Amino acid sequence: MYSKGKMVTLAEMVKVLSQAVTKFPDKRTGQNLKYQFGDAALGAFSAFFTQSPSFLAHQRMMQEAQGISNAASLFGLIKIPSDNHIRDLLDEVPEEQVSPVFDSCFQMLLKAGYLDQLRQESGDLLVALDGTEYFSSDSIHCDSCTKKEHKKGQMTYSHSMITPVVVSPDQSQIIPLAPEYITPQDGNIKQDCENTAAKRWLKGQGKKLASLGVTILGDDLYSRQPMCQELLKSGFNFILVCKEESHKTLYEYLEGITEEMTFFRREKGQKQKVTLRYVNNVPLKDGDAAMFLNWCEITVEKENGERLYHNAFITNIVLTEENVAEITSSGRARWKIENENNNTLKTKGYHLEHNFGHGKKHLAKLLVAFVLLAFLFHTIMELTDTLYQGLRARLGSRENFFNAIKQLTTFMYFKSWIHLFTFMIEGLKRRHLAPDLAPG
Repeated sequence: MYSKGKMVTLAEMVKVLSQAVTKFPDKRTGQNLKYQFGDAALGAFSAFFTQSPSFLAHQRMMQEAQGISNAASLFGLIKIPSDNHIRDLLDEVPEEQVSPVFDSCFQMLLKAGYLDQLRQESGDLLVALDGTEYFSSDSIHCDSCTKKEHKKGQMTYSHSMITPVVVSPDQSQIIPLAPEYITPQDGNIKQDCENTAAKRWLKGQGKKLASLGVTILGDDLYSRQPMCQELLKSGFNFILVCKEESHKTLYEYLEGITEEMTFFRREKGQKQKVTLRYVNNVPLKDGDAAMFLNWCEITVEKENGERLYHNAFITNIVLTEENVAEITSSGRARWKIENENNNTLKTKGYHLEHNFGHGKKHLAKLLVAFVLLAFLFHTIMELTDTLYQGLRARLGSRENFFNAIKQLTTFMYFKSWIHLFTFMIEGLKRRHLAPDLAPG
């Protein structure tokens, strides 16, 4: 569990977002300036953060009836635009305009010491890369869609992205970083792909991380020589899944030369046998130009021999009897990007794959950036905010927490997030009985 550092408050994070949206490019002319871009952006974000698609509709009714709203007090909206107006305004905003907010949140966690607690024995942070699709349609599309033509001429349009996250084998929480979108690039006639987008991330967002000491984790798609070369050139260590069917030369070279070690452990009350194999300085592919890297394998079995887990990795880190267990454990942490990040975003209320609005230019990508940002804000509060931690512990499930937020903000006004969270905590401590309104 994380030790206590400086609290990073939701008010601080909303302020960073509010400052960022003031820099959104505004191409409007004439008299159509009733709503500020900040109102559209913060309004969209508020729906994702509260996991309530009707949050703004309820706040409009409160504003009309009482002259106040939680959209203003909690998210800083001056006026509340309609959903359609929000979509029209935000379609003009390039998605990279949100990246500085991810960077600022990362720096807050770094300065508060929370990221240092994720470092491995080697001193490195682990950053997992993975691609995920968040939109697909046979008809709806925009200029940024990836296109796939099928044999019968049918076209599928989709959106995907690389979702980098900071992970640790010992912590359930993951820290999302700014995504890299898999999207057609100007001047390139070829469709974009995950590997190309990952290389773009290394040259862009990745540059900000290399000096901190980072090991990149990735699946078998990344364990090819061009990507390995890019990772080293960018200043990263790496631990990448390495499957036999895609690395035949390497596996032929392994025959009879690996070191092996076995130990037993108890996990979740179950005795397990762990077998590690490793070897240094093996060719990644055939030919004189092949890179020589280091390979390791982990197999976990029950006492009866039933296999629980098996995987193999390549790495630039020299393997020894002392560090191979940590390297394989770090490599295994890559699954957290699928389970704790992508799965949570798709199935735990964030509705990553839902089409909230597609637009013609940037809308689909900008809205998914807000979804990721909402998840990041909640994660940071889960790590650092004692009020939030207390609420989540008392309410139990994520669903209970968000249902309470939706109900309370629909019918009551709160001056601040502290006011709302304190009200919820105090309410959970007391037993409230509704008045008996039935005739006597």
